[in-house]
Amino acid sequence: MNKIIECVPNFSEGRDLAKVEKIVDSFRGKEGVKLLDYSSDKDHNRSVVTVIGEPEPLRDAMVEAIGKAVELIDMTKHEGQHPRMGCVDVVPFIPVKNATVEEADALAKEVAKIASEKFGQPFFLYERSATAPHRENLAKVRKGQFEGMAEKMKDPMWKPDFGPDTIHPTGGVTAIGARMPLVAYNINLDTSNLEIAKKIADRVRHIRGGFAYCKAMGVMLEDRNIAQVSMNLTDYTHTAIYTVFETVKMEARRWGVNVVGSEVIGLVPMQALVDCAEYYLGIEDFSIDQVLETRLYD
Repeated sequence: MNKIIECVPNFSEGRDLAKVEKIVDSFRGKEGVKLLDYSSDKDHNRSVVTVIGEPEPLRDAMVEAIGKAVELIDMTKHEGQHPRMGCVDVVPFIPVKNATVEEADALAKEVAKIASEKFGQPFFLYERSATAPHRENLAKVRKGQFEGMAEKMKDPMWKPDFGPDTIHPTGGVTAIGARMPLVAYNINLDTSNLEIAKKIADRVRHIRGGFAYCKAMGVMLEDRNIAQVSMNLTDYTHTAIYTVFETVKMEARRWGVNVVGSEVIGLVPMQALVDCAEYYLGIEDFSIDQVLETRLYD
């Protein structure tokens, strides 16, 4: 592939894995498209797919996946820990190789136009593609979630950028746009008290005065009976993984709980992990070029 763009669509299904596989099939065996990873979380009732491709093949595969999600996922029956407003909740496009944010933005708009016309799914443009400042932040776009979105969209300020003026009856509404790479990172606590996780999330999330590039919320992992601080780090070069990890550990001690583990969802830039190794090992004057694997194809 000469020009590579990454797409990380989030689908509101994490329990019926047969449905997930049918959606993911949209990315398999397509020339110019490579499925890198996908994972499902039954507590969040959500699946995250990571796929790369050249613009046109990636466009066609993503439109196919949206159609399959609209067909298979009924949002009137959806329950889960993660906020959501549509069967395909969010579709970010990220420039990777020989591509710009502007090209990712153009691809997002093309997908939204085609999918809205084919499937009747409305789309909001967000992040770098947003048509107004109040639409940039995904949390603001998604506020009200599926249940409140039909009423919200009566306000001219929340008229969708593509598609009908109200939600798809079972598919809801989708956010789509271009952005830079983010790290989806969760930290698990040894408590079943969800309020503690929510209080800690409030300490690190940007909207409450925390780190500039951190979105966070507290959720319950029902199968393990523990609370989790679930985060998106939208620019790991300014808000590092180790920064939020150490802060969450410190805040947890205030409530008499401990961190029992953490997880990265989907793929993560190597530099984000190298930054953590540098920090915890106290390595001085280190470069990613010193990582063996980065030199294999020089």
